[in-house]
Amino acid sequence: MSRCFFSGETIQKGKGITYVKKDGTMYTFASSKCKKNFLKLKREGRRQKWTVTSREFKERQLGGTKAVVDKKTGGKKGTSGKKSNK
Repeated sequence: MSRCFFSGETIQKGKGITYVKKDGTMYTFASSKCKKNFLKLKREGRRQKWTVTSREFKERQLGGTKAVVDKKTGGKKGTSGKKSNK
């Protein structure tokens, strides 16, 4: 079993797409969505929220802890974005 070059998903034998460049570099993709995102749209898998590599990358950045971050405030959930005047 191999892994998708873009998304990091495991690919079963006989499934997926193998792309070979002229220089001999082989890329294995789980789906045409992964292939299109990498080759045509020039995206990085770790920057896309739906990929396994993105989740692994974010977990490594946080130091192994899984903290939930609120999109609006940029902080942890449950905290307001306002400063207290004490």
